[in-house]
Amino acid sequence: MSEIIVAVLLVLGATFILVAALGMVRMPDIFLRMSCNAKASTLGIGLLLLALAVYFGEMDVSGRALATIGFIVLTTPVASHRIGRVAYLDGAPLWEGTITDEMRGKYGSSEAPAKLKKK
Repeated sequence: MSEIIVAVLLVLGATFILVAALGMVRMPDIFLRMSCNAKASTLGIGLLLLALAVYFGEMDVSGRALATIGFIVLTTPVASHRIGRVAYLDGAPLWEGTITDEMRGKYGSSEAPAKLKKK
């Protein structure tokens, strides 16, 4: 029975990793790429590590796998947020289909600081 659970977790984890890779290729700007990559890869890695914990079934291996899952779940959103903010401040172009720029005006002017420097 545990082999079936491990196989399902591995397939699901690999599928989410594949979705993250496709998002890196298909999304039009860095912000959308980062969004889909952070979510899908976090879930994919979590499922792969959960499969590892179920497969070995030992307390020390499972504890390390669960600790790693917790670390990834806690740090990936923070890292993605910081990377996105730095990319915005550096003037990374938004997708032409972007409707609202919620960061506009947050830094004391009507445009991002890096965009002002480039003009």
